[in-house]
Amino acid sequence: MKTKKKARILVVIVCVVLLIAAAYFINYMLRVNRYQEKVSNLTYNDIDISSIADGTYIGECDVDFIYAKVEVTVKGGKLTNVKLLEHKNEHGSNAEAITDKILQEQRIDVDVISGATNSSKVIKKAVENALEQ
Repeated sequence: MKTKKKARILVVIVCVVLLIAAAYFINYMLRVNRYQEKVSNLTYNDIDISSIADGTYIGECDVDFIYAKVEVTVKGGKLTNVKLLEHKNEHGSNAEAITDKILQEQRIDVDVISGATNSSKVIKKAVENALEQ
């Protein structure tokens, strides 16, 4: 009798643990789906950098799993510095090199860094957000 009761309790505990694990998995998959949708919906405006007043601007972009905060300096109608202040990334730390490409080409919509596409897109959007203030 006692072993049946212990077995039932064990089954209930296992079921509860499985339900909790399933709930966490479903929540995680929903977050991944929202993240992928946010990244795929990122677009970039054509900003005339020569019309932006000299100064230093801060911009951010957050798409759940990736976040970037940048400091952008404009002087004489040109980008003179793009500094990455924060970068939360999945596996896209290589994307941090995109700030050099943005400076070199003097535009935001540069080619993404291979292997770090999503982080590249988020950093570019953070730069755009800084310049659109």
